[in-house]
Amino acid sequence: MSDHKIRTLRVHRIRIPGKAVHSHGIGDVADIHTVILELGTDTGLTGWGEAAPWPVFTGTAEGAVAALHVYLREHLLGRDPVQVEPIMALVETLLTGHAEAKAALEMALLDLAGKISGLSVSELVGGRMREDMRLSFSVANPDFGKDLEDVAAMWEDGVRIFKMKTGFAGHAFDLMRLEKLRGIYGAEADLRIDYNQGLPTYDAVRCIRDLEAFRPTFVEQPVKMHEREALAHITHVIDTPIMADESVFGVREALYGAQIRMADIFSLKVMKSGGIRRSLEVGAIARAAGIEVYGGCMFETGLAHAAGAHLMAALPDLRLDCEYYMSTYYASEDILTEPFPVRKGRVHVPTGPGLGVEVDPAMLEKYAAEPALG
Repeated sequence: MSDHKIRTLRVHRIRIPGKAVHSHGIGDVADIHTVILELGTDTGLTGWGEAAPWPVFTGTAEGAVAALHVYLREHLLGRDPVQVEPIMALVETLLTGHAEAKAALEMALLDLAGKISGLSVSELVGGRMREDMRLSFSVANPDFGKDLEDVAAMWEDGVRIFKMKTGFAGHAFDLMRLEKLRGIYGAEADLRIDYNQGLPTYDAVRCIRDLEAFRPTFVEQPVKMHEREALAHITHVIDTPIMADESVFGVREALYGAQIRMADIFSLKVMKSGGIRRSLEVGAIARAAGIEVYGGCMFETGLAHAAGAHLMAALPDLRLDCEYYMSTYYASEDILTEPFPVRKGRVHVPTGPGLGVEVDPAMLEKYAAEPALG
């Protein structure tokens, strides 16, 4: 037990414009619509968390606001923030679903626990296995000419991993873009493919085999999230490694996915699994089954990216790196007082207690979608 108690809980719903539209197999996104949780203690400390949903994937920002402000507030005030697992266990009895809201709460609690103990979040959840990781950028602008300009600029910054969003503008468009990128950057570029559920099952194997000529590192979520047996079939017949994202949210899907060998790789996301520690559980199942993992993200600010970086830092094994690029290369601005640490094509795990980053209240006010609650 600590001598600290949660005294205040404020919820901020914000919208930050993106620099371009990003297209995916299940829809387009033009901004970062996210929820920031601010927990204050009676000792003057502040813990920050983020709920970054996507309506076609996990949920809505408005739903996350309601979960935190309406359903959980009264059960959190007065509690010791260091007691993370007891609080999160209570939350599970109060609210089903809403993984992003639970992720935001766990994030803020761990941030406070770190500030109280002097430890970073990665140290709190097991220890830091690495200080940095390679950064992947998602090539998703329907205006491919603009994407080529952005990729060239990032190449100069040291980025070498590019994940092509496919399945939204036809197979020929996907082939053309891959051929162009491979032709410009050659074998030095680590090209990856993400369909975001954009392929019909009957045509998925043929389409993926066409793309294999460009030697992608993996193909992510070609079919619908519930078509898990079809995804397993694709994994078994395609030589290129297949990654499950939408088909694996938490430990139950991970366990089933391991049992049927649904994929060669699982995408770990703090928002999908409801927090850093639950994501580590998914990672443990993957490791036991010989399945690789990758650090995925939603449409997030640098705050959630910091949580993701601590998650990936704590994993025993990580060979496929991460995609925490939103705050650096997609958002028009970020909400942190200091930029999220991306340098020379690598994500550097924030140092310092807790998440190791701080939110700028002025930026929350600037991009507020509605007045803060609490």
